Parts: sequence; C-alpha cells; structure tokens
Amino acid sequence: MEKINISSIKTMMIPEKISNTLRHDILTGTLKGGTPLKQDALAQSFNVSISALREALKILENEDLIEFLPNRGASVTTLSSKKAWEIYQIRIFLETGALELSIPQMNENILAKAEKYLQEEKTCTDPAYYNEINSLFHECLYEASENDKLLDMIRVLHNNVARYLIFYLDQMHYREFSHQEHCAILAACREKNITKAKRILKKHMQNAWKQFDKYIKNHHDL
Repeated sequence: MEKINISSIKTMMIPEKISNTLRHDILTGTLKGGTPLKQDALAQSFNVSISALREALKILENEDLIEFLPNRGASVTTLSSKKAWEIYQIRIFLETGALELSIPQMNENILAKAEKYLQEEKTCTDPAYYNEINSLFHECLYEASENDKLLDMIRVLHNNVARYLIFYLDQMHYREFSHQEHCAILAACREKNITKAKRILKKHMQNAWKQFDKYIKNHHDL
C-alpha cells in the first residue's frame, strides 16, 4: 500500500483554512463588497505562500464571493439587484425541491433540532449569530433529502446573500416577521404537508427578496 504523505495533506488543508477565515469575514460583513484583497499582504498575514493563498481565493471565486478583475486583482464581489434576484429565483427552485425530498424522511430528531434553532432565533441579539442560526434552520429542513450535491449548491447560493442579512434584518425590522414564517414552515413539515410547506417557503423567500431589494438599492457600500 502506498504511504500517505502527511505533509501533502497538511499543505492541502491550508487553502481551506484560509478560505474559511475569509469566507467568515465576508459573511459577517467584516469584508464588504468591493473590498480589494491584496495578495501579498494577505499571504503575509496568514504566514503562507502566495500559491496557497491563491488556491484559497480560487475556492471563494468558485463560490462567487470574490472575483478577479483585469489589472485590479481580487476583490469581494458586490451584488446588483438583478444578480441578487437571479440568485433568489434559483434558490426558490432548489430549496422548495429539497424540502419536498426531505419532508417524507423527516423524523422527530430533525424536527426537534429545527425547533431548537427557532427558539435560539427568537432570543438571539447578535446579528452575526442570528445569520448563522438562520442558515442552520434552513439546512436542517433539507438535510433529510440526503442529496449532498443539492445541499452544497443551496449553501453556496445562500452564502451569496447571507452576508447582507445581518444588515437588513435589523435595520428594516424584518426579523420578527421572518421568525413567524419559519414557524409556519416547520408546522407544515410536522403535518407532512408538502404542498403547504413549499408554498410557505416560496412566499418566505419572495418576502426576503423584497426586503433585500429595498435595502441593497439604498446601500451601495456593502
């Protein structure tokens, strides 16, 4: 049996660690849309080679969180209203489909976990943590589909708009309404009512889009 090269494995892990850190900074708003990512400075701050950093940036480029522009290098992507709506349209198709696959397989453990997220969501005061709970709640609803590729696609698309959620939920007083919609979705899942659950989820995402669109049109610095 061929020996495993441990140093190679460690090297392969470095880009993922870097991309995880940068992704977190993007999703929490520390790195806003349009922020330039100076590769030399980043490599130095992470104490890694330029090649390792570029691999990390490539991961984020594939997730559409950063972009490489001619003669300008890498920067955090920004979302136009049109591009954001395209993402929401795709998300509606994918997430209602994932919910349809998931509901017949949902057990009490999954439902209890989703309920736990709802309770945390209701009392959460930290916008960044609220964003995380929101993501976990939606992922929990779809996990019983057992379609890893579908879940990965949903996660990437969700991340593209989740970084703005921190800002507009609080500033537009949408959080309580969103929580009520989450409760209604979970109730329909408990009833095993696929049609009802999909209808509420679709409406929930359309409402989220409307709030997002209002906010993004008035804030060009994100």
